Amino acid sequence: MIIIPARLASTRFPNKILADIFGLPMVVRSAKNAAKIDEVCVACDDISVLELCKSHKVRAILTSKDHQSGTDRCYEAAKKLGLPSSEIIVNVQADEPFLEPEIVQALQGKMAQGAFMASCATPITQTQALNPNVVKVVVDSSGNALYFSRSIIPYDRDCATLESSAQYLGHLGVYGYSVESLKEFCALPQSKEHSPLEHREKLEQLRALYYGKRIAMVLVETQSIGIDTPEDLQKALEKFSARAFEE
Repeated sequence: MIIIPARLASTRFPNKILADIFGLPMVVRSAKNAAKIDEVCVACDDISVLELCKSHKVRAILTSKDHQSGTDRCYEAAKKLGLPSSEIIVNVQADEPFLEPEIVQALQGKMAQGAFMASCATPITQTQALNPNVVKVVVDSSGNALYFSRSIIPYDRDCATLESSAQYLGHLGVYGYSVESLKEFCALPQSKEHSPLEHREKLEQLRALYYGKRIAMVLVETQSIGIDTPEDLQKALEKFSARAFEE
């Protein structure tokens, strides 16, 4: 199942999930795009979003406004939906209306191999890596995440110019977990004192790494643009067209 956590009061782009994407609100576009792959439920925090989704025949459930992360919101939704512990959940962000179906399917495949948690990465340029809005990830020899950061990682100490030979991986904010591993993740301490990396970087996945959990990374190619700012929205609308959503 795909669960889309949808928080209305985004810090960098207030109400962005309501932004128009070729005639539909972003959250609805993201849900309908994801529904090409699997059953979808939007986990929202505002009654207006719940009603909006239902008016477009998108399944939605109301969750608390107090969740620290989208992962925590997904777990509340999973409990309310009564999903079994073995069910594989893919968390697709509400600001990813252009995400390719193949990426979600690759993540489902990785979870079917028994990973505790999985996510995706894609090659990026050094210019992109210097952007703090682009989250970077470094992986170990087995493809598990070592660290995620808004800073440029790895740092190329021997390079004095932008013509770096280093390879950079950008993180795609899509996650896979079973209901059981999702429960375990959300039971981890998440206060600023007990999950300091998560709070400092504002990246929920660092909670798992801080407590020694493995996040299996799937390397993918993508043309999608995650929409974090109004500038991202403009870039996405210029890059894609309504034909991207044709059957």
